[in-house]
Amino acid sequence: MNDKNKEPLFHIVKRAALPWYQSMGIRAAAIVLALLLCAVVTTITTGINPLQVYQSIFAGAFGSTRKIWITLQNTSILLLIALALTPAFKMRFWNIGGEGQVLIGGLAAAACMICLGGRLPNALVMLCMVITSIAVGVIWGFIPAFFKAKWNTNETLSTLMMNYIATQLVAFFTIVWEVPKGSGKIGIINQDSNVGWLPQLFGSKYLLSILVAVAITVFMYIYLRYSKQGYEICVVGESENTAKYVGIKVEKVIIRTMALSGGICGLVGLLLVGSINHTITTTIAGGQGFTAVLVSWMSKFNPVTMIFSSALIVFMDRGASEISTNFGLNHSYSDILTGIILFFIIGCEFFITYQIRFRRKAEKEGQ
Repeated sequence: MNDKNKEPLFHIVKRAALPWYQSMGIRAAAIVLALLLCAVVTTITTGINPLQVYQSIFAGAFGSTRKIWITLQNTSILLLIALALTPAFKMRFWNIGGEGQVLIGGLAAAACMICLGGRLPNALVMLCMVITSIAVGVIWGFIPAFFKAKWNTNETLSTLMMNYIATQLVAFFTIVWEVPKGSGKIGIINQDSNVGWLPQLFGSKYLLSILVAVAITVFMYIYLRYSKQGYEICVVGESENTAKYVGIKVEKVIIRTMALSGGICGLVGLLLVGSINHTITTTIAGGQGFTAVLVSWMSKFNPVTMIFSSALIVFMDRGASEISTNFGLNHSYSDILTGIILFFIIGCEFFITYQIRFRRKAEKEGQ
């Protein structure tokens, strides 16, 4: 019996790097297929014209000038957290603690606003907010990194537990600072004096976080691609043994990288409290610390690609409220559509990285 008949019907092999236009074409095709499937699901489950649903989603994100600004602002916050997590992920340090690092940074900013407001000039209060928010974020990243570097503890568990600690600290101080007493919430901090409220740039209350996101994106792109520290992160991520062999101090790289991640997350907490919400709650991060993990991985740790990934997720999330208003569908329905689209986007990476080769027909005997 011919041995070729025993071979598998197909083989999965890694393909050479595709030109950028081919990979983008595959991703575009995946999005089109996802939208078609979403249309079918919408028609079957609700009987609503899917084009009307898509129109409502678009209107929810870009239906007015204010909605456009809010969409851009939310995109910038999600992008910043994803950028913060990326250096750790490239180093194969599984930082699941973005949520807690953002919360603790926001708590530090709120503490400065409440405790220093009326005691120091506004400029000094804002300076203290910036320093303390970044500093506590650095500490929140340093702690699990230190234990990982010294005793090789599980960073996934340690960063996850730090989230719970940060959440409970915010819950504790919410009761300490609650206004009025017994309300269980702090409310708008310094609403009368606006002490600690970060300045509005060019008269827009949305612009600050967007400009910060642009600056951090450029910084992270240069840092990861062209700096010595970025090179060390890549080497450690590929193999710690190789890194040690070429003289890289792995422990130092782990601690430094996580301190950077925590510091940027702390900066996000500052923006949420000092510029956007002017208060602190246990849900102020809105789960974006976990969503940012998806954004970072889906973008293959490319800061530029993360802009589009973040925008897509925020676009679908913003459209959810519009769907609810227009068609009486709850927020979960938008999550279903978002899940389908993300599934196709993530799944198409398989076809960008690998190709399927089918078994050739057995040659005729005697040839």
